[in-house]
Amino acid sequence: MLCNCAKALLQPVLVNTSKTPFRKYTARRALMYVPASDDKKVAKAFATNADCITLDCEDGVALNKKVQARLNIRELLEKGKPARKRRYELVVRVNSIASGFIKDDLRVILTAPHLPDSIYLPKVEQIDQLKIFSDYLNEYIKKNAKLGLILGIESAVALLNVVDICKEAVNMSETSKFQPAALLFGSDDYCASIGARRSESSSEIIYARQKVISVARAFNLQAIDMVYIKYQDLKGLKKQAEEGARWGFTGKQIIHPGQIDVTQEAFSPTSAEIEWASGVLKAFHKHQKEGEGAFAYKGNMIDMPTMKQAQNIMDLSNAIMIEK
Repeated sequence: MLCNCAKALLQPVLVNTSKTPFRKYTARRALMYVPASDDKKVAKAFATNADCITLDCEDGVALNKKVQARLNIRELLEKGKPARKRRYELVVRVNSIASGFIKDDLRVILTAPHLPDSIYLPKVEQIDQLKIFSDYLNEYIKKNAKLGLILGIESAVALLNVVDICKEAVNMSETSKFQPAALLFGSDDYCASIGARRSESSSEIIYARQKVISVARAFNLQAIDMVYIKYQDLKGLKKQAEEGARWGFTGKQIIHPGQIDVTQEAFSPTSAEIEWASGVLKAFHKHQKEGEGAFAYKGNMIDMPTMKQAQNIMDLSNAIMIEK
């Protein structure tokens, strides 16, 4: 006899994709963490070309520096989002619901005259946590605003519940002050939760990484890959980042400015890929006008799935150019 938990796992998951709206692409190829308690590192971060600067109140900040971190963010937001030559996203990683610090984080940060672009909510495991988070946003944000929401999937429980979490986030976004934007995979917390031993190949977390990608894309969300902690090993970073990009991740978490260029290049289409995709789409439209379905292009048979892959490359290329 199967226990109730096992029976639940065997039940089909029904996802209403009609409620997953189209979202304008925001580049998050490199999501760079910066401890908000460190003024010097914060200042240096805004001089970089990282797509996404994430001011951290959580794991990168010592317990006795939590208050300083949120006050530093508040001071920055009093003046408004720092100007930079190219567009970027300003994210704040608050502490988790379970930590007991999040209410103070949000109270200080979200009552500023200017708001961050997005909030990264770490260690989301249950839909009830989304409801608590939403209530805080409704309490502290008085203006008509909607923040992007990056959801941290960082444990076995979170991975088990990730579909329900996404469904609830999409449903709640219709009335709440957030719009789900991305799922982020926290590999180290996840490994700790399952008792895994880390390896250079990361084969122990292949399933979890690929599930995060699949669920994110099912809900029209970006999927942000794990940190490569050997921050001076750019060769290893390049290999892992390129792997993540091939799998379908849209970006990667980084912990040092020296990782920016390698990471953002890995998540950008190459000139050869752009040339191939452009040629495929031109040939596709030509053959469509002639009433042909599948067709040959440079020795390969092209059909609708291949055309969609080509369109993905062009959409990404065009969006990155706009962000510059």
